[in-house]
Amino acid sequence: MANCFIVGCEKTGEAAVIDPGDESDRILLTLAGLKLKVKYIINTHGHFDHVGANKKMKDATGADLLIHSLDAPMLGYLSRSASAWGLNAEDSPPPDRLLKDGDEVKFGNISLKVIHTPGHSPGGISLHSNGFLFVGDTLFAGSIGRTDFPGGDFDTLVSSIRKKLFVLGDDVRVFTGHGPETTIGDEKRHNPFVGIR
Repeated sequence: MANCFIVGCEKTGEAAVIDPGDESDRILLTLAGLKLKVKYIINTHGHFDHVGANKKMKDATGADLLIHSLDAPMLGYLSRSASAWGLNAEDSPPPDRLLKDGDEVKFGNISLKVIHTPGHSPGGISLHSNGFLFVGDTLFAGSIGRTDFPGGDFDTLVSSIRKKLFVLGDDVRVFTGHGPETTIGDEKRHNPFVGIR
């Protein structure tokens, strides 16, 4: 029940897959149908439900795997993390590139700016481009990510959202790691955890 996103350049056909948690065959079929070639697999954070298909996606596409340095160690023990929840996940290959705040990920005519948004996990990131924001489990419609996992911290998460995401503009569309999309403006007005009234 985690969201995976495909961002593609219509002109060049280059694409990034954000948070392939599972269903690699479905993702690959979608990419083929859209005639997109994956240049990057980007993980917004290292929890198994967002990175469980990393290995299959990398094996199938040869794309570079990107994640923030603080969450990169999680990729090596996905199978253990998933088994604690009674689920299965393959350990991920190591990342090809470690991301940090302010980096840009470019493919085709698209550039995604990396915003380090810790709190749900130490290396959680959001990706911003032209009024679109991919936030992983940092922010949800009417809620925020859990902070009771190792490395999570409520105050850090709230600070990340208010200081780094809410400044992007009310009309920015927010694509979340679980559940429906929202906007920055809606979350400012209505989110009981971080809303600014």
